Amino acid sequence: MRNYMPKVGTLGLDMMFRTCTVQVNLDFSSEQDMIRKFRAGLALQPIATAIFANSPFKEGKPNGFLSLRSHIWTDTDNNRAGMLPFVFDDSFGFEQYVDYALEVPMYFVYRNKKYIDCTGMSFRDFMQGKLPQAPGELPTLNDWENHLTTIFPEVRLKRYLEMRGADGGPWRRLCALPAFWVGLLYDEESLQSILDMTFDWTKEEREMLRRKVPSTGLKTPFRDGYVRDLAEEVLKLAKNGLERRGYKEVGFLREVDEVVRTGVTPAERLLNLYETKWQRNVDHVFEHLLY
Repeated sequence: MRNYMPKVGTLGLDMMFRTCTVQVNLDFSSEQDMIRKFRAGLALQPIATAIFANSPFKEGKPNGFLSLRSHIWTDTDNNRAGMLPFVFDDSFGFEQYVDYALEVPMYFVYRNKKYIDCTGMSFRDFMQGKLPQAPGELPTLNDWENHLTTIFPEVRLKRYLEMRGADGGPWRRLCALPAFWVGLLYDEESLQSILDMTFDWTKEEREMLRRKVPSTGLKTPFRDGYVRDLAEEVLKLAKNGLERRGYKEVGFLREVDEVVRTGVTPAERLLNLYETKWQRNVDHVFEHLLY
């Protein structure tokens, strides 16, 4: 990967060595349930990116972004990352995701305790025994499972749906993230409300949000308002969904209440501390965000 990444994007090595986060994995009960949750989750990833934006520093200084981690993924390898517009096609289902994954360039094949470099070849080639690096070799189910872990869209489908848009953060915010998604996607009323709200968003609008939110967060313009307006509506739906579940989980969302109410992201709070109380010494961030 270290050799391949610079060939397919300018920020792949930054992704490998400078970024990490925590994702939320959510179950689905059927193909139709997967489709609905995938569409809702994918449309809302930029909203989650804005609410949880928390990577404004690089090499001890502000980097010009509220979520540099999210920005890095826009130029890592667009053959295997991004907003997957086909998910919103009427024909979308398991088969269409498999077709997509078959064409995503491979990284490797693992045989006899060795990694064979297969970068640039498709898994479809592998299924036909056409890998020049492993002539005649055919894939196993384990090869397929490994390949699926090398695909990095904003929502990833495996045996569950992985929400990948949010930055990491302190303990309470990490607890807020699954509560946010569970309230939206595990409650039928909230899920349908999200699907209705995002139904007429165009491919171009979804991509615009994906590109701009890492820089401007909740202040990103969208139609007649801002992403903050969307976040207020979405957070309300998440709370309502949790209330209907009846497990007293709404309290986990208190950590992001003020973020959405004020429109000031966690990253902007850190930048303000950096310029004032911390006197431009980023070392204080480690104490501030300690678990």
